[in-house]
Amino acid sequence: MSVIERFQLDQQSAIVTGASRGIGRAIADGLAEVGANVVIANRSEDPGRQAAEELADEHGVETRWIETDVSKEASVRNMIEETVDAFGTVDVLVNNAGIVSLYPAEELELSEFQRIIDVNLTGAFLCSKYAAREMKDTGGGSIVNISSMSGKIANYPQGEAHYCASKSGMDGFMTQVASEWSEYGIRVNNISPGYILTDLNREYVDDNPEMAETWKANMVMDEFGTPEDIAPLAVYLASDAASYVTGENVVIDGGYTVR
Repeated sequence: MSVIERFQLDQQSAIVTGASRGIGRAIADGLAEVGANVVIANRSEDPGRQAAEELADEHGVETRWIETDVSKEASVRNMIEETVDAFGTVDVLVNNAGIVSLYPAEELELSEFQRIIDVNLTGAFLCSKYAAREMKDTGGGSIVNISSMSGKIANYPQGEAHYCASKSGMDGFMTQVASEWSEYGIRVNNISPGYILTDLNREYVDDNPEMAETWKANMVMDEFGTPEDIAPLAVYLASDAASYVTGENVVIDGGYTVR
């Protein structure tokens, strides 16, 4: 098998949570480009259906939009069941859905701390749990978590203790389940982006230029990354090209954590 062939995911099924925009959409596009049938799993119907239709039209693969709240167990269980009904298997899961807010830790309400944990960490756990049950029965698969460099560093100057806690938890969870599930042929890896200019982040950068310059001053690269900088690694980790890779956390941050 050639190098290029090892990246192909023809007729495999891939779920990407939070895939209607940003990093998730770029990853879904990359997976479809190499032949995967893709489930767009998010809460909002119009952007979810639109993303699924556009991927199908552009890449000639099968797609589905499945309404999913990753923080709710029943919703996640339904997402997996609908995927299996549509495609027969769950071969790839990308846990991308995530939220963030900015509060100094001493002013952070418990309810807001829990909201971030529920989506970012509990969501990754629930999706992985139910996907792994299917993968065990079909000979394995690949789980890719979109974590963050925030799981390893203190963010500055903004306050994000709850977000950092959720991403640190995701890193620990990945390490453990990569060990537990290896005997079933399930690989689990994390991608930890730095400051990526999604549409939402671009608006924030535009509204807070001084903070953006503070971030940029700590980077080796001159510019922020884009969702398209993350997608190729997700495709690699999902594919047979990464068949010997599990339990790894790869940081893509423009050199932010180098200094």
